[in-house]
Amino acid sequence: MLALTAEIDPRLLEILVCPVTHGTLDYDREAGELISRGAKLAYPVRDGVPIMLPEEARELAD
Repeated sequence: MLALTAEIDPRLLEILVCPVTHGTLDYDREAGELISRGAKLAYPVRDGVPIMLPEEARELAD
């Protein structure tokens, strides 16, 4: 199923970092998530707004 989320401003993606590792994030448009490979977390994007709270993130499988 395709997630229906608004696009994120590319300039915002350039400055956002993972709040846990302070590393870069990858945007998964299909899932509507920002992926932190270092923290193995996926932060949700709701209505075009990244929810950058670790307790809201989904853990990624290895």
